[in-house]
Amino acid sequence: MGVVLKGQIRQGEEESLEELSFLAETAGADVRFKFIQNLQKPDPATFIGKGKVLEIKETADNEDVNFILFDTDLTPAQVKNLEQIFGRKIIDRSGIILDIFAKRARTKEARLQVELAQLNYYLPRLTKAWTHLSRQEGGIGTRGPGETQLEVDRRAVRRRIASLEKKLSAIETQHIVRRKSRENIFKIALVGYTNAGKSSLLNALAGADVFVEDRLFATLDSVIRKFSLHENREALLIDTVGFIKKLPHHLVASFRSTLNEAKDADMLLHVVDVSTNVIEEHIEVVNSVLKDLRINKKSTITVFNKIDAAAGSANINELKERYYPAVFTSAVRGIGLEDLKNSINKIIMQTESEKTVEIYAGSSAIIAKIHRLATVLNTKYEESMVKITFRADRSTVQKIERLISNEKNIDIDN
Repeated sequence: MGVVLKGQIRQGEEESLEELSFLAETAGADVRFKFIQNLQKPDPATFIGKGKVLEIKETADNEDVNFILFDTDLTPAQVKNLEQIFGRKIIDRSGIILDIFAKRARTKEARLQVELAQLNYYLPRLTKAWTHLSRQEGGIGTRGPGETQLEVDRRAVRRRIASLEKKLSAIETQHIVRRKSRENIFKIALVGYTNAGKSSLLNALAGADVFVEDRLFATLDSVIRKFSLHENREALLIDTVGFIKKLPHHLVASFRSTLNEAKDADMLLHVVDVSTNVIEEHIEVVNSVLKDLRINKKSTITVFNKIDAAAGSANINELKERYYPAVFTSAVRGIGLEDLKNSINKIIMQTESEKTVEIYAGSSAIIAKIHRLATVLNTKYEESMVKITFRADRSTVQKIERLISNEKNIDIDN
């Protein structure tokens, strides 16, 4: 069930409803009917108008319908009222996304994140959940057992939320330590709308074996893989959870520790499904989430993926002009990967500087480490000294300079 409110465009809601159908199918449902209603404003009691309520109820009663899905977030009172009217389960957009998240969560962190999101979602919906136990009259000293049970449930949920936040905070601390160990290598985060092909691109570039499926939210975890570029450069590719239209803020907040990997990245690859009919909308949604996360100012390459499934060349040419210098790829067929590597290489080179250092020729361990950390351009031996000219980013240059100045005291393996 979708609603077009005053000032909204019907086509946008139709597209959103199609996506909602895809979400439902991803969750394992068979979508039988779709409804859209134009409204000046939502009905406080049922969200939709009385006429549409009766129409849906008649359809649901005459057909084999198990639940009704709304393309928006409903209030607890609206859900309760609608379930009483329809006699069927009511699920809103957040509810179906959470159901998919629960199925997709594989790692301990993802499961904790999903449980936290679920509890934050269901906490306000505990209201009146125990009314069958609270039939006593109100008043001081006559508090009903149902109300007491509801408060017990709320406290239990809040305690569990606090416990989950503590566990996720500990995991994030571990992530911070790991990120510090990776500070001397260029990091590239893959961001984009869900099902744009981020994981497929990661597999194609890094030779990884990340799970890929033609479904929304196929993976919820940040996956990190090293891959090789030109001129002996290496970088880290970081796959992140996909974004989606009308993604509730509490869901984004629950996955903040995963998205922090994108915050720490030096560059973003904004992966876009070029085969969809709503390219601009998907780009806008992703840009909006990146802005909310305050990572929209990073160097970004727009990667239009699935070019092998694109309908026509006219649209491609228009996108090439509008988003220059975007890259067009097919991760599955390996098209455009070299162009993408070249574009990445250019941006990395812009962050690097050339430096010449002089050290003792016998400092073989330090010389070897310079070769590992930087792109060595020239090596010249002069008596007992050696001059090495290399290219590296600012932090790597500083690290090499510290290695040389503290040659006798520093542990070069750290």
